[in-house]
Amino acid sequence: MAAPLVRAMTADDCDAVATVRIGGWRWAYAGLIPRAHLDAMSVEEDAARRRTLLAEGDGRVVNVVAERDGQVVGWGCLGPCRDTDAPDGAGELYALYVRPDHVSTGVGRSLLDTLLERGTANGHSPLLLWVLKENHRARRFYEKAGFRPDGAEEPFEVGGVVVPEVRYVRALTRGV
Repeated sequence: MAAPLVRAMTADDCDAVATVRIGGWRWAYAGLIPRAHLDAMSVEEDAARRRTLLAEGDGRVVNVVAERDGQVVGWGCLGPCRDTDAPDGAGELYALYVRPDHVSTGVGRSLLDTLLERGTANGHSPLLLWVLKENHRARRFYEKAGFRPDGAEEPFEVGGVVVPEVRYVRALTRGV
C-alpha cells in the first residue's frame, strides 16, 4: 500500500476527521470505555467542535490529516503541553486516530512522523502524550516511536467510569 499523503487539516476536512476520530474511539476503546458512551458520540457534534476549534485557533495547535485515494483516513494534532508540571517548551500530542481499516498500514506512523517534525519546528521539547493504561496497542505504537512512560498517571472519568491514563514523553531534537 502506498504511503499516505499527510497535509494540513482544513475546515473542509472536519466531517471526515470527526468520522475518523469517533470511529477510532469506538474501535480502540471497545472494552475500555463504557459502550453507552461510545455509542452516544456524535459525528455531527464532533465536526462542529472541530470547525470551531480551527476557526478560533491561534496557530499554536497543529492539525494534520492523512489521505489515501483522496479520502481522509487519519488525523492527528499537537500543541503546547497543558500539564502544569511539564517543562517549559513542552508540547503535547493531543490526538492521533486512524480509520480502523487503515490501522497497521503506515498511516499512524506517517501522521506521527509529520507531527514530530512540526513539533520540533515549533520549538517543542519534550513531547508528551496521554494514553489509556490498558490500551496496549497504542502503548506499543508509541514505544516503537521512542516514547517512554514518565511515571505520571491520572484518572480519566468517562461515562461514569474511571479509566486510568499514563503519560509518555519523548525528546524532540533538530537534525544537524
